[in-house]
Amino acid sequence: MIKFYSIIVLMKSIISSFFERFSGSKGEVLADKVTNFLGSWKFIIIQSALLWSWMILNIVLSKNSEAFDPYPFILLNLMLSFQAAFTGPIVLMSQNRQSAKDRLAMTQDLECDLRSELSLMEIKALLRRINEKL
Repeated sequence: MIKFYSIIVLMKSIISSFFERFSGSKGEVLADKVTNFLGSWKFIIIQSALLWSWMILNIVLSKNSEAFDPYPFILLNLMLSFQAAFTGPIVLMSQNRQSAKDRLAMTQDLECDLRSELSLMEIKALLRRINEKL
């Protein structure tokens, strides 16, 4: 029983250190918000509308030779490359933070399981004593 108790104390110290880490800096919280937006239908619809508008506008303007980004839309390609270059690391930061939160939840589950195991061992010992007296 002492072994399980020491494991529980160790888990509590680990959990408290994780909670200190998860208050999150402004950058981490911003990365989570950006990632939530990037993974939404709202973003997909807005970006699709902007891309189609850009292409249609430039196709229409290219008939009068006034297009600011004629086919093959090199400026649009450059802007999308910038977007990918910035969103990739932001999504990775958010995923790292989420995986750390998942590890914390797993640690809490382990602590609960250890407490349950300790309780079951005590109940089992109590039942053995009762059985011996009968």
